[in-house]
Amino acid sequence: MIRLQAKDIEEIKQIAQETYPHECCGLLVGSVDNGVKTVTEFIPAENQRTDSPANRYLMTADLLNEVEKKLKGTGFAILGFFHSHPDVPARPSTYDQEHAWPWYSYLIVSVSKGKAGEFKNWRLKDDRSAFDPEKVELL
Repeated sequence: MIRLQAKDIEEIKQIAQETYPHECCGLLVGSVDNGVKTVTEFIPAENQRTDSPANRYLMTADLLNEVEKKLKGTGFAILGFFHSHPDVPARPSTYDQEHAWPWYSYLIVSVSKGKAGEFKNWRLKDDRSAFDPEKVELL
């Protein structure tokens, strides 16, 4: 399970609308207690894809390194990632599955004709065979 502030979901939806028709992306940061992830911060990132930003996103290794260095020794960590799906449902694509890592949460927001709608959260199975829905609790 992952816990997020309702206001954070609304802000992520706003970012998704602003970047439409391209995918937005970013990091979910927080802590883990008894297997429950609690997001305390989300960090928007610029989608670095130039060849197909409408259906792919890319965050650089430099960004991940920078955030991990900032978090070192704080008790907080990268818990997952968020991105949008312009004009398609909020479920992982084959591309998402091929590029995801197990354990991390993948929050996807669907944006239809510029308006953010449903969001769903997913976690890749350890054997990478598929995503499972991961429960979201809004705080």
